[in-house]
Amino acid sequence: MPLRLNLTFRTALTDATRPLAGMWVCSGSPLVAEICAGGGLDWLLIDMEHGPNGLGSVLAQLQAVAAYPPVPVVRVPANDPVTIKQVLDLGAQNLLVPMVASADEARAAVQAVRYPPRGHRGVGSALARSARWNRVDGYLPSADEHVSLFVQIENVAGVEAAAEIAAVDGVDGVFVGPSDLAASMGLLGQQTHPDVMAAVLRTFDIVRGAGVPVGVNAFDPAVADAYLAAGASFVLVGADVALLARGSEALSARFDGSAVPRRASY
Repeated sequence: MPLRLNLTFRTALTDATRPLAGMWVCSGSPLVAEICAGGGLDWLLIDMEHGPNGLGSVLAQLQAVAAYPPVPVVRVPANDPVTIKQVLDLGAQNLLVPMVASADEARAAVQAVRYPPRGHRGVGSALARSARWNRVDGYLPSADEHVSLFVQIENVAGVEAAAEIAAVDGVDGVFVGPSDLAASMGLLGQQTHPDVMAAVLRTFDIVRGAGVPVGVNAFDPAVADAYLAAGASFVLVGADVALLARGSEALSARFDGSAVPRRASY
């Protein structure tokens, strides 16, 4: 019997009756990824940009979470066609490309995830987990159905180009990154500064006006609620490493009072 791949994050968002909540998986550990996958959230973001992840650890984490309901999304480290090709071949079906600041950059990401003639993804399905080593019937002609692409707006230039980015055919959603956006506005570390939040909300309005789902990172529950009320379709509300850091600090404070000062959330 032919193998079937999981539905994409694009489909999950289309079918959802509420916003989808997820968390970062930054530790590089398949065990931690599996623990997070069983926690009841809707999606997980396996991070190659700021986490200690290479191709091998991403593969192991994709395998570890495959048996669980959350949809895994992989954030590649850069808008690089070689890395994107390799991550897709690992079997990642949902990609987030960081630091997209123009329609041209968004189009480059789209071309990297599509086979010719619509793009320039290298063909290696017989050798790769993406098509389960050619056990998925018709993978090559239907590959676009099995892959969803999200791009990340996280600087002033991206906000200014949000309408053009959202209009690019093949962009399935836009994710806003307040941390780098704040830095690009001269407000490093001030993700909840009123000017930063205003820029996030402006991006929401533009992207949603184009009929494209928009998401955001928000570790503070009150901020997450505000963004959800403003129309976010998907949010990241925590991270494995942050939960471990805060939890261990809380234990220390409870039992010996030596907790380190809490740092600002990502």
